[in-house]
Amino acid sequence: MAELNRFKIEWQCRRGMRELDKMIMPFYQQYFEQLSEAEQRTFVTMLSYTDPELFRWVMHQSPAPTVAISALIERIRASIEA
Repeated sequence: MAELNRFKIEWQCRRGMRELDKMIMPFYQQYFEQLSEAEQRTFVTMLSYTDPELFRWVMHQSPAPTVAISALIERIRASIEA
């Protein structure tokens, strides 16, 4: 997936909330390359949302806007619990 700028994605993984930093960056570093192209695009889309939105989704306080983002959030949660 050459058209994705890896440096930009990694930079966007750095969030303003420490809790999100501890979830998103490790997931990116360990699993991003293993994701399908569609999942990688979903990950990049997910990063465009605000920290409060991401936090609510990760904590199951509100539903993610799409099924794809919701599935990715669950993968991120599972990677933390593993």
